[in-house]
Amino acid sequence: MPWRETGDPYRILVSEIMLQQTQVGRVREKYAEFLEAFPTVAALAAAPLPDVLTVWQGLGYNRRALYLKRCAEEVVDTLGGCFPSSVADLQSLPGIGPYTARAVAAFAFGIGEPLIETNIRTVYLHFFYTGITDVGDSRLMPLIAATLDHDNPREWYYALMDYGAMLKQNLPNPGRRSSHHVQQSRFEGSNRQLRSRMLREIITRAEGMTVDSLLVYLKAERSAVEQNLGSMVREGLLAEDGERYRIAG
Repeated sequence: MPWRETGDPYRILVSEIMLQQTQVGRVREKYAEFLEAFPTVAALAAAPLPDVLTVWQGLGYNRRALYLKRCAEEVVDTLGGCFPSSVADLQSLPGIGPYTARAVAAFAFGIGEPLIETNIRTVYLHFFYTGITDVGDSRLMPLIAATLDHDNPREWYYALMDYGAMLKQNLPNPGRRSSHHVQQSRFEGSNRQLRSRMLREIITRAEGMTVDSLLVYLKAERSAVEQNLGSMVREGLLAEDGERYRIAG
Protein backbone atom coordinates (compact mmCIF):
# COMPACT_ATOMS: atom_id res chain seq x y z
CA MET A 1 0.00 0.00 0.00
CA PRO A 2 1.87 3.10 -1.19
CA TRP A 3 0.38 5.36 1.49
CA ARG A 4 2.19 3.26 4.08
CA GLU A 5 5.51 4.17 2.50
CA THR A 6 5.26 7.91 3.12
CA GLY A 7 5.23 10.25 6.08
CA ASP A 8 3.80 13.15 4.06
CA PRO A 9 0.61 14.27 5.86
CA TYR A 10 -0.94 15.41 2.57
CA ARG A 11 -0.52 12.01 0.93
CA ILE A 12 -1.71 10.22 4.05
CA LEU A 13 -4.77 12.46 4.21
CA VAL A 14 -5.59 11.72 0.55
CA SER A 15 -5.44 7.99 1.25
CA GLU A 16 -7.57 8.24 4.38
CA ILE A 17 -10.30 10.18 2.60
CA MET A 18 -10.26 7.73 -0.31
CA LEU A 19 -10.32 4.64 1.89
CA GLN A 20 -13.55 5.62 3.62
CA GLN A 21 -16.12 3.12 2.29
CA THR A 22 -14.03 2.34 -0.81
CA GLN A 23 -12.21 -0.92 -1.60
CA VAL A 24 -8.43 -0.88 -1.17
CA GLY A 25 -7.82 -2.16 -4.70
CA ARG A 26 -9.75 0.72 -6.24
CA VAL A 27 -8.03 3.23 -3.98
CA ARG A 28 -4.58 1.96 -4.93
CA GLU A 29 -5.27 2.86 -8.57
CA LYS A 30 -6.96 6.19 -7.90
CA TYR A 31 -4.41 7.23 -5.28
CA ALA A 32 -1.60 7.15 -7.85
CA GLU A 33 -3.73 8.95 -10.44
CA PHE A 34 -4.79 11.66 -8.00
CA LEU A 35 -1.26 12.35 -6.77
CA GLU A 36 0.05 12.49 -10.30
CA ALA A 37 -2.49 15.22 -11.03
CA PHE A 38 -2.12 17.00 -7.66
CA PRO A 39 1.27 16.01 -6.20
CA THR A 40 1.27 18.56 -3.35
CA VAL A 41 -1.22 20.26 -1.09
CA ALA A 42 -0.49 23.52 -2.93
CA ALA A 43 -1.29 21.90 -6.29
CA LEU A 44 -4.63 20.65 -5.00
CA ALA A 45 -5.49 24.00 -3.44
CA ALA A 46 -4.81 25.80 -6.73
CA ALA A 47 -6.64 23.31 -8.96
CA PRO A 48 -10.08 24.14 -10.37
CA LEU A 49 -12.81 22.09 -8.71
CA PRO A 50 -13.95 20.55 -12.05
CA ASP A 51 -10.44 19.12 -12.53
CA VAL A 52 -10.45 17.64 -9.03
CA LEU A 53 -13.88 16.06 -9.47
CA THR A 54 -12.89 14.67 -12.88
CA VAL A 55 -9.93 12.80 -11.41
CA TRP A 56 -12.07 11.66 -8.46
CA GLN A 57 -14.64 9.99 -10.72
CA GLY A 58 -14.99 6.30 -9.95
CA LEU A 59 -14.51 6.60 -6.19
CA GLY A 60 -17.99 7.92 -5.43
CA TYR A 61 -18.90 10.21 -2.55
CA ASN A 62 -17.85 13.30 -4.52
CA ARG A 63 -18.39 15.54 -1.50
CA ARG A 64 -15.20 14.05 -0.08
CA ALA A 65 -13.23 15.43 -3.02
CA LEU A 66 -14.77 18.85 -2.34
CA TYR A 67 -13.89 18.67 1.36
CA LEU A 68 -10.37 17.50 0.55
CA LYS A 69 -9.88 20.49 -1.73
CA ARG A 70 -11.28 22.88 0.89
CA CYS A 71 -8.90 21.38 3.44
CA ALA A 72 -5.97 21.95 1.06
CA GLU A 73 -7.03 25.56 0.55
CA GLU A 74 -7.20 26.11 4.31
CA VAL A 75 -3.75 24.59 4.85
CA VAL A 76 -2.21 26.73 2.09
CA ASP A 77 -4.04 30.00 2.74
CA THR A 78 -4.01 29.96 6.54
CA LEU A 79 -1.15 27.68 7.56
CA GLY A 80 1.43 28.43 4.88
CA GLY A 81 1.16 24.98 3.35
CA CYS A 82 2.16 23.12 6.54
CA PHE A 83 -0.20 20.63 8.15
CA PRO A 84 -0.64 20.92 11.92
CA SER A 85 0.40 17.86 13.91
CA SER A 86 -2.00 17.93 16.85
CA VAL A 87 -5.29 16.07 16.69
CA ALA A 88 -7.26 19.14 17.74
CA ASP A 89 -5.73 21.34 15.03
CA LEU A 90 -6.13 18.67 12.37
CA GLN A 91 -9.77 18.18 13.31
CA SER A 92 -10.40 21.91 12.93
CA LEU A 93 -9.66 21.65 9.19
CA PRO A 94 -12.59 21.35 6.76
CA GLY A 95 -13.84 17.81 6.24
CA ILE A 96 -11.57 16.17 8.83
CA GLY A 97 -13.41 14.23 11.53
CA PRO A 98 -12.16 12.55 14.72
CA TYR A 99 -10.93 9.36 13.06
CA THR A 100 -9.15 11.09 10.16
CA ALA A 101 -7.46 13.60 12.48
CA ARG A 102 -6.11 10.79 14.67
CA ALA A 103 -5.05 8.72 11.68
CA VAL A 104 -3.05 11.57 10.13
CA ALA A 105 -1.51 12.40 13.52
CA ALA A 106 -0.43 8.78 14.01
CA PHE A 107 0.71 7.93 10.49
CA ALA A 108 2.35 11.25 9.60
CA PHE A 109 3.58 12.54 12.95
CA GLY A 110 3.82 9.50 15.23
CA ILE A 111 1.30 10.93 17.68
CA GLY A 112 -0.69 8.20 19.39
CA GLU A 113 -4.32 8.88 20.24
CA PRO A 114 -7.03 6.21 20.47
CA LEU A 115 -8.71 5.71 17.11
CA ILE A 116 -11.17 3.20 15.75
CA GLU A 117 -12.17 2.04 12.29
CA THR A 118 -13.75 -1.14 10.98
CA ASN A 119 -10.71 -3.44 11.15
CA ILE A 120 -9.49 -2.16 14.52
CA ARG A 121 -13.03 -2.58 15.84
CA THR A 122 -12.99 -6.18 14.59
CA VAL A 123 -9.84 -7.05 16.57
CA TYR A 124 -11.17 -5.75 19.88
CA LEU A 125 -14.57 -7.35 19.42
CA HIS A 126 -12.85 -10.67 18.68
CA PHE A 127 -10.62 -10.63 21.76
CA PHE A 128 -12.73 -8.89 24.37
CA TYR A 129 -16.38 -9.41 23.40
CA THR A 130 -16.63 -12.95 22.05
CA GLY A 131 -20.25 -13.96 21.60
CA ILE A 132 -21.55 -10.54 22.70
CA THR A 133 -23.61 -8.43 20.32
CA ASP A 134 -24.59 -4.77 20.08
CA VAL A 135 -21.22 -3.57 21.42
CA GLY A 136 -20.76 0.18 21.14
CA ASP A 137 -17.46 1.91 20.41
CA SER A 138 -17.64 3.56 23.83
CA ARG A 139 -16.87 0.15 25.31
CA LEU A 140 -13.95 -0.44 22.95
CA MET A 141 -12.18 2.91 23.12
CA PRO A 142 -10.85 2.43 26.70
CA LEU A 143 -9.34 -0.89 25.60
CA ILE A 144 -7.76 0.71 22.55
CA ALA A 145 -6.31 3.46 24.75
CA ALA A 146 -4.97 0.93 27.28
CA THR A 147 -3.18 -1.14 24.62
CA LEU A 148 -1.91 1.70 22.43
CA ASP A 149 1.80 1.69 21.56
CA HIS A 150 2.66 5.35 22.13
CA ASP A 151 6.25 4.82 20.94
CA ASN A 152 5.19 3.60 17.51
CA PRO A 153 1.47 4.18 16.93
CA ARG A 154 1.92 4.09 13.16
CA GLU A 155 3.08 0.46 13.02
CA TRP A 156 0.75 -0.57 15.83
CA TYR A 157 -2.36 0.68 14.06
CA TYR A 158 -1.23 -0.73 10.71
CA ALA A 159 -0.76 -4.11 12.41
CA LEU A 160 -4.23 -3.95 13.99
CA MET A 161 -5.80 -3.07 10.65
CA ASP A 162 -4.08 -5.95 8.90
CA TYR A 163 -5.01 -8.37 11.67
CA GLY A 164 -8.63 -7.24 11.58
CA ALA A 165 -8.73 -7.76 7.81
CA MET A 166 -7.36 -11.28 8.30
CA LEU A 167 -9.99 -12.07 10.94
CA LYS A 168 -12.77 -11.06 8.54
CA GLN A 169 -11.40 -13.43 5.92
CA ASN A 170 -11.14 -16.40 8.25
CA LEU A 171 -14.04 -15.99 10.69
CA PRO A 172 -17.64 -14.84 10.63
CA ASN A 173 -17.02 -11.08 10.65
CA PRO A 174 -16.77 -10.04 14.34
CA GLY A 175 -17.50 -6.47 13.25
CA ARG A 176 -21.13 -7.42 12.68
CA ARG A 177 -21.53 -7.64 16.45
CA SER A 178 -20.87 -3.92 16.75
CA SER A 179 -23.82 -1.63 17.36
CA HIS A 180 -22.29 0.59 14.67
CA HIS A 181 -22.28 -2.08 11.96
CA VAL A 182 -24.26 -0.99 8.91
CA GLN A 183 -24.67 -3.05 5.76
CA GLN A 184 -23.86 -0.73 2.86
CA SER A 185 -26.76 -0.38 0.45
CA ARG A 186 -26.40 -1.42 -3.19
CA PHE A 187 -24.94 1.24 -5.46
CA GLU A 188 -26.79 0.04 -8.57
CA GLY A 189 -30.07 1.90 -8.84
CA SER A 190 -29.41 4.01 -5.75
CA ASN A 191 -29.61 7.75 -5.34
CA ARG A 192 -25.82 7.74 -4.92
CA GLN A 193 -25.54 6.35 -8.43
CA LEU A 194 -27.91 9.00 -9.77
CA ARG A 195 -25.90 11.79 -8.15
CA SER A 196 -22.72 10.35 -9.61
CA ARG A 197 -24.19 10.17 -13.10
CA MET A 198 -25.54 13.71 -12.86
CA LEU A 199 -22.20 15.08 -11.78
CA ARG A 200 -20.37 13.15 -14.52
CA GLU A 201 -22.61 14.70 -17.18
CA ILE A 202 -22.25 18.23 -15.80
CA ILE A 203 -18.46 18.01 -15.45
CA THR A 204 -18.05 17.52 -19.19
CA ARG A 205 -19.96 20.69 -20.10
CA ALA A 206 -18.40 23.98 -19.09
CA GLU A 207 -21.59 25.81 -20.07
CA GLY A 208 -23.56 23.74 -17.56
CA MET A 209 -26.80 21.82 -18.00
CA THR A 210 -30.47 22.42 -17.39
CA VAL A 211 -32.82 19.95 -15.76
CA ASP A 212 -34.29 19.15 -19.17
CA SER A 213 -30.90 18.51 -20.75
CA LEU A 214 -29.93 16.23 -17.86
CA LEU A 215 -33.12 14.24 -18.27
CA VAL A 216 -32.15 13.48 -21.87
CA TYR A 217 -29.18 11.47 -20.58
CA LEU A 218 -30.65 10.09 -17.35
CA LYS A 219 -33.43 7.60 -16.80
CA ALA A 220 -34.72 9.30 -13.68
CA GLU A 221 -37.69 11.14 -12.31
CA ARG A 222 -37.58 14.93 -12.70
CA SER A 223 -38.30 15.36 -8.99
CA ALA A 224 -35.27 13.23 -8.04
CA VAL A 225 -33.00 15.17 -10.40
CA GLU A 226 -34.25 18.53 -9.11
CA GLN A 227 -33.87 17.44 -5.49
CA ASN A 228 -30.30 16.27 -6.05
CA LEU A 229 -29.38 19.44 -7.91
CA GLY A 230 -30.59 21.49 -4.96
CA SER A 231 -28.59 19.35 -2.54
CA MET A 232 -25.41 19.63 -4.58
CA VAL A 233 -25.79 23.42 -4.78
CA ARG A 234 -26.13 23.62 -1.00
CA GLU A 235 -23.10 21.36 -0.55
CA GLY A 236 -20.97 23.57 -2.78
CA LEU A 237 -20.47 21.03 -5.56
CA LEU A 238 -22.63 22.93 -8.07
CA ALA A 239 -23.46 26.54 -8.83
CA GLU A 240 -26.80 27.66 -10.22
CA ASP A 241 -26.81 30.13 -13.10
CA GLY A 242 -30.36 30.84 -14.17
CA GLU A 243 -31.74 27.51 -15.32
CA ARG A 244 -28.29 25.96 -15.74
CA TYR A 245 -26.15 24.11 -13.27
CA ARG A 246 -22.37 23.90 -13.49
CA ILE A 247 -19.51 22.82 -11.26
CA ALA A 248 -18.92 25.42 -8.55
CA GLY A 249 -15.92 27.65 -9.02
